[in-house]
Amino acid sequence: MPESQRRTPARVRTGAGTTSGGRRTELLAIAARLFAEKGFRNTTVRDIADAAGILSGSLYHHFDSKESMVDEILSSFQAELFGRYEEILASDDDARSKLEGAVRVSFEAIENHPDEVAIFQNEADYLGTFPRFGYLADRNAQSREVWVTLITEGVRTGVLRDDLDVTLTYRFIRDTVWVAVRWYRPGGD
Repeated sequence: MPESQRRTPARVRTGAGTTSGGRRTELLAIAARLFAEKGFRNTTVRDIADAAGILSGSLYHHFDSKESMVDEILSSFQAELFGRYEEILASDDDARSKLEGAVRVSFEAIENHPDEVAIFQNEADYLGTFPRFGYLADRNAQSREVWVTLITEGVRTGVLRDDLDVTLTYRFIRDTVWVAVRWYRPGGD
């Protein structure tokens, strides 16, 4: 497993702290919001610094580049998400419960990490062109494997129809769940 997938998840949803780690977390949250709203390429270090109320150079006290920021945001988020998927796969639950759990975990990710999901949805192809972000393609493949495994288990155990096209069903679930970040608002309509 690449080192970037073994990091301890950063809690980018926590509030500002008084420690250096707290400030770093706050800066990651600000960067995540801007990357999600404006796009990674359209967000400058100055934009992040301005939103944080600091000088651009001060950002370099915490991060060497905006690429480092988005790397930490995405790798931490995905480590947390895939840890939850692995728990579901390893559970003794029946196939239906596992599928429901994976859908629930996915929507919880959208609710709790909307910026991170939006960044991945909008920027993974671009970022994946850089060697540093090669793990994004690995995570895409891992995601496919999680869902195909769950669907296949559902067909095998009779929870899902035996004439189901597993690949088509995977694509339908993937697009239904992950594109929801564009419209799903917890507590909204």
